[in-house]
Amino acid sequence: MRHRGRITSWNDARGFGFITPDDGGARVFLHIKAFSKATRRPAGNERVVYALARDGKRGPSAASAAFAGAHPARRGGAGAGGIAAASAFLFLLAISIAAWAGKLPMQVPVLYWGASLLAFAAYLVDKSAARSGRWRTRESSLHLCALVGGWAGALLAQQTLRHKSRKQSFQSVFWVTVIANLGMLGLYISPSCRHALGVALGWTIKG
Repeated sequence: MRHRGRITSWNDARGFGFITPDDGGARVFLHIKAFSKATRRPAGNERVVYALARDGKRGPSAASAAFAGAHPARRGGAGAGGIAAASAFLFLLAISIAAWAGKLPMQVPVLYWGASLLAFAAYLVDKSAARSGRWRTRESSLHLCALVGGWAGALLAQQTLRHKSRKQSFQSVFWVTVIANLGMLGLYISPSCRHALGVALGWTIKG
């Protein structure tokens, strides 16, 4: 028998929450593993359909859950994500060429490539933890990776792994870190700032 209700409590970091049934009664425990065919993670307040199971520790639990009235992903969003991911790769390629041409210190692409690989790995680990219900990576850690230069790898991970790309609150902070990082890079590229940082860090800067 299928039941209907609304997710009135959700802890995304731990991968579980509770459903308030439409027909009343006790709240129903909901674990992320109950969504066998979900294309996205709950954010809270979604309507769901589910089967009831019994858990000796938690009482009524949801099984075979699905979002009620879920709409397929819009193609426009997927296209925009693909463009953003391609732009991230082109950015990494551009700073690598600039460094090879002597316009930037080699440390710059090394930093961006290294931070991007670290960010991609962090997203991969978090995606795996989300699927298995294990402890999640802090969103602040993912944002820190982006801020220090790993935003290109993070953006590639969001699109290829389909992870954190639909959570609006996360995306808002993520793009702030991207803008902040590019702003710092822009300041560094300016001749006066480059010279001051080069002296402070002991980098040899050409051009």
